[in-house]
Amino acid sequence: MRSEKKMFDLIIGTARKDERIRAVYMNGSRTNKNARKDIFQDYDIVYVVRETRPFYEQKKWIDLFGERLFMQCPEEVDKSIGREVDFDKCYGWLMQFKDGNRLDLRVIPLEEASAYIGKLCVILLDKDGILPELPEPSDEEHWIRKPTQNEFSACCNEFWWCLNNVAKGLWREEIPYIHQVYYEGCHVPLMKMLNWKIGYETDFQVSTGKASKYIQSYLSGDIWNRFLKTYINGNIKDIWESVHTMCLLFHETAMELEEKQGLIYDRKEAQASYDFLKHIQTLPKNARSIY
Repeated sequence: MRSEKKMFDLIIGTARKDERIRAVYMNGSRTNKNARKDIFQDYDIVYVVRETRPFYEQKKWIDLFGERLFMQCPEEVDKSIGREVDFDKCYGWLMQFKDGNRLDLRVIPLEEASAYIGKLCVILLDKDGILPELPEPSDEEHWIRKPTQNEFSACCNEFWWCLNNVAKGLWREEIPYIHQVYYEGCHVPLMKMLNWKIGYETDFQVSTGKASKYIQSYLSGDIWNRFLKTYINGNIKDIWESVHTMCLLFHETAMELEEKQGLIYDRKEAQASYDFLKHIQTLPKNARSIY
């Protein structure tokens, strides 16, 4: 596996030699001092070029970055399924190399030079001084945000409302349906609630990462283990157990935020939804009426 130095030498060296490339900057986890460093971190690179067409029309030029296992060209994929794209504003190659490195490379024209610049950005090369002076990279824009009362109430309502879809899916034993409504309707609000708990405990000065991948670091061992049990399999009995675990964890966390942060939690709604769930669990398969 090529070292980080070799990869940067290749990325920047290529830009230095090619007069069509006027600047280079990097986004992503490699710019974030708080991100965990490991062998899977990719290189999120943007080349600022005179025009993108010569790069996306001449397909072979990317071979200089190394031997690929496979890759994706996102704009090409979007175009192939009917989405509106403009190759002249942005074109990219997501490349997984045989040596284990991954390079996510995009070319954008000069007039779009600032389009992909965020707070997690480092300028690697600027031949003409076209890029703005950037502050030290920060993941602040990804920090957990303090919820308003409306956001908190909406999260709770979404969780308890969507639970009825989970209940009827379990009664019908429709596994694919259960998985969709469970994860999209209930697990997302649970994750949001746990993130808010972490936010209050850290004065909203941290990020738990993409898809909350660092959440374990901020939860107690007991809560983390309970959270793990909220992930479901294909067994109806096991899923029921996971659903109850999820409900209790959500409820306790919401009550904690109500008590400590002054948010108003609709306990009546929560109890009604949970009672309905428990009722459906005991409903015979030959039932002709819910009540």
